[in-house]
Amino acid sequence: MADFKKLQVWQKAHALSLTIDRMCKRIRGPQYSSLRSQLFRAAMSIPANIAEGRSKNSDKDFGRFLGYAVSSCSEVEHHLIVARDTKVIPEAEYVSAISQTITVRKMLYGLLNCLSPSEQGSEAKGGKVEKSPQPSAGPPTALTR
Repeated sequence: MADFKKLQVWQKAHALSLTIDRMCKRIRGPQYSSLRSQLFRAAMSIPANIAEGRSKNSDKDFGRFLGYAVSSCSEVEHHLIVARDTKVIPEAEYVSAISQTITVRKMLYGLLNCLSPSEQGSEAKGGKVEKSPQPSAGPPTALTR
């Protein structure tokens, strides 16, 4: 398959991971070490799964890794909400990072739609793309606030 670095979704996910890295470096206190670690790891896994999936030989395999990336986006979103609610990050930082996260997730859903348009309503196809959040489940309403 083609070079993952040329994918816009990977570029945006990479930028998000750098944003989260900078944010995590500013989160202080031993009581937040788990939050820091989980947020950092979830953010890093988004572009990593895109890259790993892009190296696979089939759209089905690529889609499986994109599903993992979507799940990591949801995990990042949760950790950002916790970080905001516990006041370890300022509201402005939260708004920026959550916006990036939602943009990446929407792009991932779009790419999943392009990979498997015939599988959107079919549970019988098998594979793990269907086990990930369904692209046909309405990302605009499910992903916007």
